[in-house]
Amino acid sequence: MSFIIVGFRKLTVDKMSKTPRTFMTLKQFMLRQEVLKLYREVHRTARKVEPSQRADIIFWARTDIETHKTQTDEFVIKRLLTSGRDMVKELQKTIKKAT
Repeated sequence: MSFIIVGFRKLTVDKMSKTPRTFMTLKQFMLRQEVLKLYREVHRTARKVEPSQRADIIFWARTDIETHKTQTDEFVIKRLLTSGRDMVKELQKTIKKAT
């Protein structure tokens, strides 16, 4: 196997298959887990609202994540996570007041 460093990812080329495989660093893996955790939290929160609003909330979260899927800058990802958490907290407060 040969290693090539590209941005944050380390590519390896398996001599048998000749297809590059990418590996995340530990920091990238941890950030990915935080993004998934936030996405699950959005889904849990969305369950508490009407079905029509639920679809909009899930669509908003999905498009936001898809839009920033290629982002590799750790600082930017952390900032996006922070703003996402703040938005979910505001949504939860609004839902709590409405019930």
